[in-house]
Amino acid sequence: MPEPLILLSTTSVYPDSTSSAFDFAAEAGFDGVELMVGVDQISLDIEAIAEISDRYKMPVKSLHAPTLLITQRAWSSDPWEKLRRSAEAAKRIGADIVVVHPPFRWQRGYGEGFVQGIRELNRTSGVTFAVENMYPWRTPAGSFTAYLPDWDPTNLDYDHLTLDLSHASTAQLRSLDLVEQWGDRLAHVHLTDGRGSFKDDHLLPGEGDQEAWAVVRELGRRGFEGHIVLEVSTRRARTGGERADMLRSMLETTRANLKAGVGEATRRS
Repeated sequence: MPEPLILLSTTSVYPDSTSSAFDFAAEAGFDGVELMVGVDQISLDIEAIAEISDRYKMPVKSLHAPTLLITQRAWSSDPWEKLRRSAEAAKRIGADIVVVHPPFRWQRGYGEGFVQGIRELNRTSGVTFAVENMYPWRTPAGSFTAYLPDWDPTNLDYDHLTLDLSHASTAQLRSLDLVEQWGDRLAHVHLTDGRGSFKDDHLLPGEGDQEAWAVVRELGRRGFEGHIVLEVSTRRARTGGERADMLRSMLETTRANLKAGVGEATRRS
């Protein structure tokens, strides 16, 4: 049974640079990295990323398109051009997954054609586009829908989905339920955690309310073949060594729980 690759998101070392994420990933023993495009200048330069990947012998296996609020002008202000460039960049560096957020509600034209457009990109681009679950924006005055056609992709006609455990927590959902509901559409996982805060915490797995290690074991039981990406905040680390230890510990625990889930499935069969 093929095992999922366990990757490190380049955002997990923030405020350190994208290039330093490759160093941390190599030192800890990750299978590769997920590149978040647009968080710093070097993340926009795919040729430079390819050189860094070669230097550290650390492949880029997935790419997060620059569709965050803070990356709206990265690569292009045209959202479809962003996604086309993301597909080309992914193929250049050997990534097979492009993670994409749904459109913001003010991107009305983009939002109206988003489901069909993503389906077409999956058919023609040569890479897999996996739409990520988001959450309603909550304020002291109440919550409102910030995404089109919806922050929850469950009932929309997407072929491939990315599960982010912190986003599920912010939405006050249970990630294990989403794993069950999505079935074979689950293509990619952002392993993190949250406590139901409106802030989207991106805690270390096991620190929140998402039963993160149970999710990993369930992925193992199901024979999940996608990527599992550690996408967490390590800003509380006081030194580079402390951050490295934190990431290594999370990697080891992820592998142990994945193996336990696979073992349970084998015993059942």
